[in-house]
Amino acid sequence: MTVRIGVVGAGFIAGRHLDSLAALDGAAVVAVADPVTDRAEVLAARAGATPYAGWERMVEAERLDALYVCVPPFAHGPVEEAAVDRGLPLFVEKPLGRDLATAERLAARIERAGLVTAVGYHWRYLDTTEQAAELLAAAPARLVLGAWLDRAPRVDWWARAAGSGGQTVEQATHLFDVARVLVGEVVAGWAIGSRSPDGPGDILDVCTAAVRFGTGAVGSFANSCLLPRKSRVGIELVAPGLRLWLTEEDLTVEDGDGERTTTAQVDPFVAEDRAFVAAVRGDDGGIRCDYAEALATHRLVTAVAAAAADGGPVELA
Repeated sequence: MTVRIGVVGAGFIAGRHLDSLAALDGAAVVAVADPVTDRAEVLAARAGATPYAGWERMVEAERLDALYVCVPPFAHGPVEEAAVDRGLPLFVEKPLGRDLATAERLAARIERAGLVTAVGYHWRYLDTTEQAAELLAAAPARLVLGAWLDRAPRVDWWARAAGSGGQTVEQATHLFDVARVLVGEVVAGWAIGSRSPDGPGDILDVCTAAVRFGTGAVGSFANSCLLPRKSRVGIELVAPGLRLWLTEEDLTVEDGDGERTTTAQVDPFVAEDRAFVAAVRGDDGGIRCDYAEALATHRLVTAVAAAAADGGPVELA
C-alpha cells in the first residue's frame, strides 16, 4: 500500500516533511494546498504533486489516505474538522492552535472518530533525547532550565497574538514538551512576561515561568524574541552527580567522568514521518506523540502564556 498524502500549507516545515516523505517507501505526497498559490506550486513540484489554492478543493478532488496540517496556529480548526468528517488520519504540526478551546474541541472529535494521529513534537524522536531519558532513569532530574532565546521569524502572523498565540505557545512549546517526557507533569507554576517598543507586534517579547513537577523537581523556562539570531535554545537538567544540556542538535553530558557531547544521529522529521506512515498502513509505527498527548503539552503552554500576560499563577486543570 502506498499512502497517498495531501499537505496543507507550503511553508518551511511543510517542506521538511515533504522531503522526508519523498524518501520513504510506501508514501507519496500527491497534493499540496496553500492560499499563496506560487508557494503551493513550488512545493508541489518538488514531489510531482498537484498544487491547490485551497485545501477544500484538494480534499474534494483527491483520493487521500492521510493529511498533513502544516498551517499557522490561527488556521487550525477547519482543516482538522474536514479530515475528521472524512475519516482521514492526521499529522498536525505544533502548536495545536493559538488557543486551547480549538484544540480541546478537535481532540474530542478525534477521540470519538478513533483516527490515527501524530503531532510534530519532533524533539521526542531524537536519539539524544532517548539517551537523556536513559541517564535520567538512573538519576532523576531535580532542576530544569529551559531557554528559547531567538529572533522573531519573518512571517507577519508570528508577531501577532491572534496569529501565533505568542512565543511560548509557538516556539517554547518544544521545551515544555520535552520536559514532560524527561521529568514528568507540571503541577504548579508562576509566570510573568513583558513587551517593549523594541519587540515585534503585540506579543510578549520576554517571558519567564517557574514551575514545580509532580516528581518534586523544579524548573525555570525563559523565552525571548528580541535577538538578531538564534542564540540559546535547549533544556538543561540537573540531577545528583549529573548535568545534561539537550538541544535539537546535540546532547552534552557532565558527570564524574567529565564532560562529553554527542551529536544527534537521527533526523527527527524522518523518524516521526516514518512512524506516522507506518501507523496509517496498519503497522505499529511507534508514534511518540498523538493528538491526545500533544493536548497535554498545549494545555500547559497556553496556561503559562495566560499567566504571563498579567503575571500570576499557572492555572492547570
